[in-house]
Amino acid sequence: MRFHDRRHAGQELALRMMEWAADGDLVNTVVLALPRGGVPVAAEVAQTLKAPLDVLVARKIGIPGRPETGVGAIVGDDPPLFDRRALELLGLSEERLSPDVARERTELHRREQLYRGDRSAPDVKDRAVILVDDGLATGATARAALRYLRRRDPARLILAVPVSAPDTAAAMRSEADDIICLHQPPDFWAVGQWYDDFDQVSDEQVIETLRAHSASPSKSGRQ
Repeated sequence: MRFHDRRHAGQELALRMMEWAADGDLVNTVVLALPRGGVPVAAEVAQTLKAPLDVLVARKIGIPGRPETGVGAIVGDDPPLFDRRALELLGLSEERLSPDVARERTELHRREQLYRGDRSAPDVKDRAVILVDDGLATGATARAALRYLRRRDPARLILAVPVSAPDTAAAMRSEADDIICLHQPPDFWAVGQWYDDFDQVSDEQVIETLRAHSASPSKSGRQ
């Protein structure tokens, strides 16, 4: 299974989610995207389910000199969540990564302010929460996001992604109530491998997508 782009991936994911909605398993739902790449995917899911859409900003903590390789992540003002085994194997410590954490925390707050402005984050207590990203490699940011959301007492916590490394998807099953993943290729090595168009999503695209969704006809569930 390949996807033309993130919008196509979101449409395919939305079709799967519609099966749950038809069974009445999704009540008082909110869709949260991990920006930036998860936003166009989540927008298709939210539109199909007629659910509110918002973002949950998480930032990956990468290896010094190799920022694309995540060993941890942060969400909100929560302490960083590190992969302890990875730190040990790489000979890294939390103290060594503290400047990276501070830098990513600054960027996290910048994006929260940019995307949401003065609008408060949605209340997820007692709601069905669908967390969406464009794919999972190490799963560092998704894991931190799920734990952040779990502490806010959702009625049901669902992770939905178009594609994932098989071992990462398996590891996430202890973090969410349900996982929806359309494709778990055994030869996975990067999320972008499974997209024809995997261009970077800009801040402007995120803002416009959120604005367009909020201006569309009324969604189910309370904001």
